[in-house]
Amino acid sequence: MKAKLGMSPIAWWNDDLVELSDDVSLEECLRQSRSAGFTGMEKGRRFPEDPEIMLPILKQADVTLCGGWFSGTLVNEELAANKDRIQPMIDLFKAVNAPCIVYGEVGRSIQGDRSKPLAGKAVLSDDEMKAYAKRMTEFGEWCAGQGMPLSYHHHMAAVVQFEHELDAFMSFSGEGIPLLLDAGHLAFAGGDVLRAIDRHHKRISHVHVKDIRQPVIDGLDWSKQSFLDAVALGAFTVPGDGSLDFGAIVQKFADYGYEGWFVVEAEQDPRKNPPLRMAQVGHKELMRVMSAAGYTVETQGFAAA
Repeated sequence: MKAKLGMSPIAWWNDDLVELSDDVSLEECLRQSRSAGFTGMEKGRRFPEDPEIMLPILKQADVTLCGGWFSGTLVNEELAANKDRIQPMIDLFKAVNAPCIVYGEVGRSIQGDRSKPLAGKAVLSDDEMKAYAKRMTEFGEWCAGQGMPLSYHHHMAAVVQFEHELDAFMSFSGEGIPLLLDAGHLAFAGGDVLRAIDRHHKRISHVHVKDIRQPVIDGLDWSKQSFLDAVALGAFTVPGDGSLDFGAIVQKFADYGYEGWFVVEAEQDPRKNPPLRMAQVGHKELMRVMSAAGYTVETQGFAAA
């Protein structure tokens, strides 16, 4: 089985908490992640929007674009508005041969609002979840038809956060909307990562290997503290530096024959946890557990795309 290891630039530049950002260029960010062994990088705010500018930068770094976040609003806006907003991203991602666009729901979400405590997140009724899942399926099918598949990212403080919400979303939606399984977000919400893989492995097309610091999460007051407060306190980290057993998680993916990207997405304070050092820690741990699970990890970047 083959696997690819990527990173998110959120370790270097945080889009929601600017104070948790390292003042490095895109080129330096790519250089550091590549030097740690990663061959892919998800899109961040310092990436150019023109493929003719982006491609030479990626080729120079020997790093492929392995995904990127789209802020979707299908829970409270129509398909047409989301199609219009995502079309330039589809065109860009196709031009640079990215594997997928990560769909993150921001409609009715409090993930970016530091004034809203975790306990205040929106909860969909069964009828609302059914309607939302149906729209998401239609949107996923449309994007795939345009030549760029989506991967749906369940997320803390969003409408699909808890494990039972993910199960409901998956039961009401169809194969037209694949799943991004994020270990850290599910564990933060008290979910069972291995059980979720068991239930939804057939639809998982992308994986975020985000780790958590359980003591930080256990110490949160959900009635007062926000998702961004948790991030600032260090709720997330890289595999090998947190509380999750990625040996068991990666083995579970291997058991089901998953092949594709495992992306380290670990937003935290770069002054306390330097991104290069964290990248090295995460890559070392992933290589250890990947080898034990029988994966062959691709070591070429752009040439292997």
